Amino acid sequence: MRCTSYCTASAFDIPKLFQSLSAHHTVQLFRNVVYVGISENKNHVKDVFYFSYGVVLCWGMNEEEELEALAAIKDFEKEPNQKVEIDEFTYVYGNSMKIEEDEIMLHNKNILTKLAISHGVAQSVKLTTFEELIQKTIDLTKHIPTELARKGKIPLSRKEISKKMGELFMERNFINLHAEILDTPEFFWDYPELEPFYRRSSHYLDVSKRVDILNKRLAIIHELLEILSVELNHQHSSRLEWTIIILIVIEVFILILKDIFHMI
Repeated sequence: MRCTSYCTASAFDIPKLFQSLSAHHTVQLFRNVVYVGISENKNHVKDVFYFSYGVVLCWGMNEEEELEALAAIKDFEKEPNQKVEIDEFTYVYGNSMKIEEDEIMLHNKNILTKLAISHGVAQSVKLTTFEELIQKTIDLTKHIPTELARKGKIPLSRKEISKKMGELFMERNFINLHAEILDTPEFFWDYPELEPFYRRSSHYLDVSKRVDILNKRLAIIHELLEILSVELNHQHSSRLEWTIIILIVIEVFILILKDIFHMI
């Protein structure tokens, strides 16, 4: 059976989403997560979890059903992603909980067990969006340190530098403001006995290591901001110096003209 995660937006409007889904489905609200259980022929067969930070986890659905579930929540997305991130698994039931080769083995059909695992999977696919954003930013700006090393200056105007600083600051801020979603979810304050299942999925997906790498890349962005800031100050100081020099030259020229006319 399929277990698929989708990151479609920066966030969902959870209260409105919960209200809308309640009109058609059996719905439960956990901490910042809306759960929908779908039954067929009175048998519970499918589960969908909507995480407040824009991720949807579908269990037991085919691709067409998953896309229908995504289409139904478009009106509740905040800042939709240009590219939808997807992570796919299969799952089976067995004697113990484990994850190997992208297959999740569940030891029971408890909804909370699936939710605990889903937290780790959801964080992973959200982290992927952050990783791609940072990588794109680094790729677009990696020429700046190279130009500085080769030419001794950054070949951008003050306006271009200011715009670039604004873009970098916005992207770094966006990730910093959402970074708390990569911490241990508050859900496990209520269900500490389920945290080991979350830890297993998080460990399998290397969430902690990837967060460390993400923070290092954010540090690179921070250093680049400092370089641009120094260059901006340098250009401003240089302009002031040339302005002062030109004013002095003009003043000297005027004094010389006065002396010449006085002698005449």
